[in-house]
Amino acid sequence: MGNLFKIAIRNLLRYKRRTLLTASLITIGVVFVLVFISVSGSFKNMMIGQITDSMIGHMQVHRKGYVASIENLPLNLNLKAGAIARLENILDKQTEIESYSPRIKFGGMFSNFMETTNIRLNGIYPDKELKTVPLLASRVTEGKKVLDKGEIWIPQLLAKGMKAKVGDTIVVVATNKDGSVNGKQFVVSGVLESATGPGGRDGYIRIEDAIEVLRMEGMEISEFAIRLKDFGKLHKFNEKLSGLLSKELNQQEKPIFELHTWEKLSPFYNIARMIDVMTFFIKLMLIAIVLISIMNVMIMAVYERIREIGTIAAIGTMPGKILNMFVIEGFCLGVVGAVIGNIVGIALIFILNASKITFNFGQQKDLILQANIYPYDLIVISVIVIIVSVIASLQPAFKASRMEPIKALRHV
Repeated sequence: MGNLFKIAIRNLLRYKRRTLLTASLITIGVVFVLVFISVSGSFKNMMIGQITDSMIGHMQVHRKGYVASIENLPLNLNLKAGAIARLENILDKQTEIESYSPRIKFGGMFSNFMETTNIRLNGIYPDKELKTVPLLASRVTEGKKVLDKGEIWIPQLLAKGMKAKVGDTIVVVATNKDGSVNGKQFVVSGVLESATGPGGRDGYIRIEDAIEVLRMEGMEISEFAIRLKDFGKLHKFNEKLSGLLSKELNQQEKPIFELHTWEKLSPFYNIARMIDVMTFFIKLMLIAIVLISIMNVMIMAVYERIREIGTIAAIGTMPGKILNMFVIEGFCLGVVGAVIGNIVGIALIFILNASKITFNFGQQKDLILQANIYPYDLIVISVIVIIVSVIASLQPAFKASRMEPIKALRHV
């Protein structure tokens, strides 16, 4: 086998121009894929981070059936005190959780005493909320980043439409689950940029104020937002927590809770999936480039070396060894192209990061591009290139190994 490698390398060096061209095509393909994966991955991670860290959290727990009606913010599907205690007991024991934040969500009417419009409100404990969604405070563009009792953060769209400013007194009117209406005055203490674009209508008040507006007799919670210490373990922990929550049953022996990751709660997950699909097709393009390049080179090598193949066969070289020789040439081309492509790709990614390219996502401005490539991606792409190189070499190699020595020696 060692001799076959020496012969294969010698043959590649004999045809330097053709070898260099093929290796260059493979290298370009590898570089293109690495840069695309790193940049698209940066956009994807930034988008996920903005969504999860500014409003949703990594996952959420609701009462069974709540998410199916979430657009209506049904108060009759809130978690009651007993269920809240059972859930908090489970969450407190999970070492994977960094923090969690209970919320009361409801719809109401927002009035500046001259005009009225609708608003979605989140009753929160500010300290817990800011630990669970740490980018929430950065969305406060005007006013205080601290939410006190009797104060409200309102969305930017609503502030502009209603001409409401920081320090203004407004009224929130809401209907509780029994159908009675109640109102409460608030002072605008902050204006929020939307994390999902200009259509956001979510405001924030303290959970004590939400209880007062809704005239709740006891504590009720619409959802628990959860933040993990390691986002990479999201799906593994989701399975673990789902198993624990499924054991919590009501008096009818039915599950009390339902757990959803951010992927089930945000439409932006579809965009993340589109990025993954684009990455997959870019990898297919790499496979096509490598396949065509290697196959073209090996076919040309077979036709140019027919007499040489005939001579090798005539002196007793077995067809299997002839086949192996051409396959090894394709293997070497794949290895060289993958190694050089990885080196050049990593260098370009480093240059991109050093350039500190900025972009905007939704209402977030001047986010810095952080392109990362992981060892897993390098290994997978290199293995794909090498395997495809070997596969592309098989047909020409098989053709060479099946040549009749006498006919090959007569070839001019």
